[in-house]
Amino acid sequence: MTIQFFGAARTVTGSKHLITTEKGTRILLDCGLFQGINTDELNQEFGFEPASIDYLILSHAHIDHTGLVPRLIRQGFAGPIYCTPATADLCEIMLMDSAHIQQKDLERINERRHRQGRAELDMLYDADDVQETLSRFKTVGYNEIFWLTDEIEVQFTDTAHLLGSAAINLTIHEKEGPKKVFFSGDIGRPNDKILPMPMPFPQADYIICESTYGNQLHEPEPDMRSHLLRIVEETCVRRQGKVIIPAFAVDRTQELIYALDQLESEGRLPVIPVFVDSPLAVKATNVMRQNEDCFNPEILAYIKKDGDAFNFKNLHYVSDVQESKDINNWRGPCIIISSSGMAEAGRIKHHIKNNIDDNRNTILIVGYCSPNSLGGALKRGDRQVRIFGETYEVKARIAVMDSFSAHADYAEMLDYLGCQDPKLVKKVFLVHGDYDEQLVWKEKLEAAGFKNVTIPDMREKVTL
Repeated sequence: MTIQFFGAARTVTGSKHLITTEKGTRILLDCGLFQGINTDELNQEFGFEPASIDYLILSHAHIDHTGLVPRLIRQGFAGPIYCTPATADLCEIMLMDSAHIQQKDLERINERRHRQGRAELDMLYDADDVQETLSRFKTVGYNEIFWLTDEIEVQFTDTAHLLGSAAINLTIHEKEGPKKVFFSGDIGRPNDKILPMPMPFPQADYIICESTYGNQLHEPEPDMRSHLLRIVEETCVRRQGKVIIPAFAVDRTQELIYALDQLESEGRLPVIPVFVDSPLAVKATNVMRQNEDCFNPEILAYIKKDGDAFNFKNLHYVSDVQESKDINNWRGPCIIISSSGMAEAGRIKHHIKNNIDDNRNTILIVGYCSPNSLGGALKRGDRQVRIFGETYEVKARIAVMDSFSAHADYAEMLDYLGCQDPKLVKKVFLVHGDYDEQLVWKEKLEAAGFKNVTIPDMREKVTL
């Protein structure tokens, strides 16, 4: 049996890990889009023949884990796609949104390539490819054991990273005996405000583990809502400015809305408009409402009392393009929540462009941002940034709240892996992380007793 890494290898995006069994069955774990600067060509070719893949299993719906599934089908993949029910629900809206973004971005990218005398790129996929993708989904709940073939047994366990997110537990029966392979997907946090704690998982022989925050601890946040309220009061009340929040349309946006809903219910939120300016976030919020069985007891109790955790006075969900443009003409204080979370695409780039040169305003970063993204530049304190090809002085205040991050830090990841006996784990592969983070995470895992911790390079193949 072999594992080959075709994405999220020494980088954070493009998750794709290919397992080939002793009998030749080929299982692809995730099929994510590479995101960020200089990734256009990476998304054109897979490095393997899509038609050769027998099964695709998805850990969760984020585009860096699912965003190339329609292209896989466009180029010949004919097999089924396994995921949890909530992942399927989110993929329906997220992949269609991604298809529209691909089309818009391709026009801009090919105009630039034409000026540079370079060959144009192909369309990755379109809405028809997404519809075909959705028809291939087969959903399985947490902890249910299902079989791909008579040699391959699979089970999903909850990682609490995103609605429907799952670790993938495979037992592959070979002549020498069963091999247990575990893929973490993305590991959530034990104190998520909406989702339950990550589940322990069965003992594994081989672990493929994410590394996003392999060298970081999230700052303690004893009262996240009070911290958020302080930023809103300082910006919107004292300075009469705007709070601009880049947030992923799924989960992070809903967690922010829930926090603001609680503050409004307590009578603490200033009377100002809150705009959720993202068609995808509007749809995702409805998907969240339809999947309350995935929520933790705390928010369920709040919903029972309040009626709706995602709706309050002065909250405005914005889908229409003209309404979005009208927000730019709003002169008074307000809160604008818009995607994408790394500020690399979507309406948030326009809101940042229109507000970054005003020192009354605050840009609040609430999640992971890759270093080469606009959000990453703001988070590390760059005083000048490029937006739509133009340079802007950063005069707005930049604030960071790591408590909203959906990724576990290294201490939380070690706790999550605490259900394993390290002596029984033959090898750990570190994926989905920047290389410097992975080097430190490797040391921490070795100190915790895990041996043979490796950091595979792009397209590296390992025989188990």
